[in-house]
Amino acid sequence: MQSTASTIEQYLAELPEERRVPVKKLYSTIKKNLPKGFKDVMQYGMISFVIPHSKYPDGYHCNPADALAFMSLASQKNFIAVYHMGVYSDPKINKWFTDAYAKTTAGKLDMGKSCIRFKKMDKIPFELIGELSTKVTVDEWIATYEKMLKK
Repeated sequence: MQSTASTIEQYLAELPEERRVPVKKLYSTIKKNLPKGFKDVMQYGMISFVIPHSKYPDGYHCNPADALAFMSLASQKNFIAVYHMGVYSDPKINKWFTDAYAKTTAGKLDMGKSCIRFKKMDKIPFELIGELSTKVTVDEWIATYEKMLKK
């Protein structure tokens, strides 16, 4: 469900109330905890936390006009999704997150490569997502991204 909203405020306003509250809380949790240098924008029809072109002029290799995304947040048809490139690209972060999720959250983790899905709005581990948000700096993500490009 890609949104056509051009601003984060518009995106949030368009959500049904039962989604708006948890998405807003996730958004503020991520924004508060991400290391300095990431910028929040609408990209690919969802809220994205990117490395702006002023810091990384090359942008995303598939479309250099797009800023290099790191984390995104979206209300999909059947769930709320948090996309975190650290859990996809760094086995240590992936292991930390899956272990921490099992210790702190009831129920099975529903996760793809970078996508963490939440079907039950009352079961979102906001504090854990906040902690996950702290794990990678802008410079670390650029280094990881460039290393992955060279493979």
